[in-house]
Amino acid sequence: MQRRTLLFIAPAALLSACGFRLRGVPEFGFDSLYIAAPAGSPLARELQRTLDGSGSKLQVLRDPAALPTAEAILDLLQEPQERVVVGLNASGQVRELQLRLRIRFRLRTPAGTELIPDTELLQQRDISYNETIALAKEAEEALLYRNMRTDLVQQLMRRLAAVKR
Repeated sequence: MQRRTLLFIAPAALLSACGFRLRGVPEFGFDSLYIAAPAGSPLARELQRTLDGSGSKLQVLRDPAALPTAEAILDLLQEPQERVVVGLNASGQVRELQLRLRIRFRLRTPAGTELIPDTELLQQRDISYNETIALAKEAEEALLYRNMRTDLVQQLMRRLAAVKR
C-alpha cells in the first residue's frame, strides 16, 4: 500500500519541484483587440477562434465600425503560402517539397504607437512527393498548412500576451 502511495506522489513532487505548471489562461495588456486582416484570411479566423476560446476577458473585434473602440490593433500584413521544390530524382521528377507559411504582422494602438513592430514569423515543413498519388499528397499538404497555421497562431498568442502597455 505504501509503495503505491509513493508511486502516486513521487511524480507530482518531482513536477512541482522543477517549476512545472500548466500554462493557464493568457493575460493580455489590453481589453479589446481589433484584427485588421484581409477578408477570408484563414489565419485571422483561426486567431479569432483561439482568442474567443481562450477563456480570457479579451474582446475581439472584427467589425470596421468598432475600430475606434479598440485598445490595440493587430495588422495582419501578409500571409503567403510557398511551395518550393527541394529534391529531384535522376530523371528530373520532383521527389521532395518544402511548404512554407509566413506571416507579417504588427500590433499598434489606435493612436499609432507600435506595441510590436513589423514582425515576420515562418513555419516550414518538408514533404515527400509522388505524382502517382498526387491527390493524397494534396490532402497531406492541406493538413500540413493547417498545422502550420495553428502553430503560428500559438506563437502569435504568446507574443500578444507578452505585450505590456
